[in-house]
Amino acid sequence: MNKRRKALFFYFYGKEKQAIEEKAKKDTRSGIFFILKKIGIAAITTILLYGLVVYLNLGALQLPQGKALLEIPLVFFYLFLLFLMHERISKLVATKEFRKISSPKREIIEVIIVIAATFILTLLINFLPLYFILGADAFVPLRVRTAFTISIVVSLFFYYLVERERMKKELQQEMLNSTRLQKENFEAQLQSLRSQVNPHFLFNSLNVLGSLIHQDKKRALQFKDRLADLYRALLDHGEHQLITLKQELEVAHAYIYLLKTRFGSAVIFEENIPEYCLEMQIPPGSLQMLLENAIKHNGSTRRKPLTIKIYYQEELLVVKNNLQPRLEKIASTRTGLKNITSRYSYLTEKEVEVEKTEKEFVVKLPLLVPHESSNY
Repeated sequence: MNKRRKALFFYFYGKEKQAIEEKAKKDTRSGIFFILKKIGIAAITTILLYGLVVYLNLGALQLPQGKALLEIPLVFFYLFLLFLMHERISKLVATKEFRKISSPKREIIEVIIVIAATFILTLLINFLPLYFILGADAFVPLRVRTAFTISIVVSLFFYYLVERERMKKELQQEMLNSTRLQKENFEAQLQSLRSQVNPHFLFNSLNVLGSLIHQDKKRALQFKDRLADLYRALLDHGEHQLITLKQELEVAHAYIYLLKTRFGSAVIFEENIPEYCLEMQIPPGSLQMLLENAIKHNGSTRRKPLTIKIYYQEELLVVKNNLQPRLEKIASTRTGLKNITSRYSYLTEKEVEVEKTEKEFVVKLPLLVPHESSNY
């Protein structure tokens, strides 16, 4: 047994380690691609920027020569650092602390940060090295102003039209991934909630069948056949998030037949559902579960029957029963109502209404039209 546990431990440990290593490799490849992409953009921009400056100063394009051979590597290094700096600034802007600032003020601060960072980077990477190599005489005021202006314009251009767009797409992708994960999580929870319905129903039905076997074997056989048909319907509907009210009532009618078989006139069912609302939708098993709860928590006799009313009221399916608490105390976990309420919370913003008075217990289930749950 210990050997088996050790084998399982090392198996899952190996799987987890492999997953971590694969993620690390993927992150490394992504980081290398990001750096290479920045290098490529910096190289192309360096060539275009050099051509623009030469044309503005000389009125014609020339191949680099003399001190230009020194300036071009500095410009390339400057642009590469500039693009990395843009990434840092965009991440700063995306933080919760920064987004707490009001919109106009936040945008102004963002522009100031980009311009200030560009100015400092231009001074440190472009002008300071050239100052020590070529001396102060090499700097003409007009060319310095032109270089600073072009650097700021290029920086703002790449920041807002390249870096911000890239960050926006990443955020959209993250939101899409988050939405997908949330949807998958909701579906998993819905499946878990639906799976609670069938075992709960089967347990109670088998108790009924066990009682009938001792009373009337023929009726027990009929009960078994109806139970099989009913359980088959529940299994068919259980895979759906919603079914029509007509389908739910068919299941409820079969269940009511089983209840009447056991309780006879001790339980009275009254139903008033108009035809025009039968195509509205409801989580499968909801009505049947409410009927179970009414029977479970209330006593009933022929002289003092339990009356359960099922009717339609303003896009709600109402299930009402008179309160007749059992003499023996039954611990209530409210699992049934919690199940129904939870399933509704994943499907719609409409809430299940529960009302309890001294004489009655009422549950109102929202009836949904097909587009409501899909939009939610």
